[in-house]
Amino acid sequence: MPPELVWSLLAALLGLAIGGAAAYVLVRRQDRLNLNSAEVRVRELINQAEKNAENTLKAAELRAKDEIFNKREEFSREIEQLRNQHRETERRLEKRDDLLEQKHQTQLKKDRHLQHTERKLNERKEQLDKHVQDAEALVGQQTLRLHEISGLSRDEAEKLLLQRLDKELADEIAVRLNRHEEMLKATTEDKARRVLAASIQRYAAEHTADTTVSTVDIPSDDMKGRIIGREGRNIRTFEKATGVDVIVDDTPGVVIVSAFDNIRRETARLALTKLIQDGRIHPTRIEEVVKETQEEMERHVLEVGKQAVLEVNCGLMNEKLMQLLGRLKFRTSYSQNVLQHSLEVAALCGLMADEIGLNGTLARRCGLLHDVGKAADHEMEGGHPKIGAELAKRYGESSKEVLHAIAGHHDDVTVDHIYTVLVAAADAISASRPGARRETLEKYVKRLEELEALASGFPGVEQAFAIQAGRELRIIANAAQLTDNEAVKTCRDIARAIEQQLNYPGEIKVTVVRETRSVEFAR
Repeated sequence: MPPELVWSLLAALLGLAIGGAAAYVLVRRQDRLNLNSAEVRVRELINQAEKNAENTLKAAELRAKDEIFNKREEFSREIEQLRNQHRETERRLEKRDDLLEQKHQTQLKKDRHLQHTERKLNERKEQLDKHVQDAEALVGQQTLRLHEISGLSRDEAEKLLLQRLDKELADEIAVRLNRHEEMLKATTEDKARRVLAASIQRYAAEHTADTTVSTVDIPSDDMKGRIIGREGRNIRTFEKATGVDVIVDDTPGVVIVSAFDNIRRETARLALTKLIQDGRIHPTRIEEVVKETQEEMERHVLEVGKQAVLEVNCGLMNEKLMQLLGRLKFRTSYSQNVLQHSLEVAALCGLMADEIGLNGTLARRCGLLHDVGKAADHEMEGGHPKIGAELAKRYGESSKEVLHAIAGHHDDVTVDHIYTVLVAAADAISASRPGARRETLEKYVKRLEELEALASGFPGVEQAFAIQAGRELRIIANAAQLTDNEAVKTCRDIARAIEQQLNYPGEIKVTVVRETRSVEFAR
């Protein structure tokens, strides 16, 4: 290595050593300065902490003193409140003691009063027992005395007494009947009136009066000769084929067809109309047209029955029953069309059943079929209720309610079903409303006479008058023979007798009038 390089290295190393020593001295000096500064800062922090601690301690002492003062005040208030409650409790206890003492004194007075009352009651009981014994002895003596005076034995006296009791009980029965009727009227009539009124208001049907004759218009009076035929053979053939009477008189432009069977009369009218329109009138043609018209009439009758069942909406029905219903269109009762009447009864039954919560469909079926027996009552023996029930059962009607309604709507059998009652009510409504039916004068007068005669047969009835077209029966009672209570009982008995013995549409009001009159003359 060259000497210059060595000296350069040595010089560099020496410089480094001197620089390191100088740096170390400087660092040590700086550390000493920093340490002195830190010690000063620590002493300042310690002094500041001591001051803060003293301030905190003073503040804590002040808060503790304030808290102790507040607690002491609160404790004083609680002590005072407890003292007040204690004083209030003492006052209530004193009042309760006073009340208990008063009650005790009152109870003692009551006990003394009860003892006094009990003593008096015992004395009174002894007196009553003594009086009862005396009264029994006196009654025995008086009974013996009465037997001696009246000359009646014990049995005879009992008989007289029982007779008097029977009379008094009769009065009591009449009073009770009157009271019971008033109670029933207050509950049942109002409900029934609402149901009936609602049903009547919701349904209204038209009625036309049917007759037993029909007229057929002819184009000219020359047609009358052709209808009669040579020596009357055409008219005889027509009457024999149809079963009606043809009246050819001087009335211009018409020929009259008469028959009580409305189906035959309608068949004859249609057949005669066809013959007049066709112009060929001879026995063979008459028989052909009549036969053709009869077949058309049978189909028409069945269609009418089907329409009635659909209108009422009462379920499926046997074709034979629908055929019978269709025949009712050509049947009248007191000039009222029976099919229209049956439709009205069915509608009313359904409305009433719906009002009281029953099966409306079943009720309408009962109402529609109730008069089905009238379609065949001229062919079978018996009344139409019995005939109708037999026919309905024969043609597949299995409902007991329907069969019973048909058989019992005129009270011919014992009523076991509510639907029978509905049918009877609807039947009476339809038959009795104004304009529905017409009676002959003879039947009308006979019904009024039967009403008056039935009422006149009761004891104590002086006169009886059927008024309001037979809707009311006014009775004049003998005041000397009947009391007020007996008049009430007689009125009820007459009403029941009318229900059992007479047939009538709707209802009949029975009124018994009893009065006494005193007449004196001043002279």
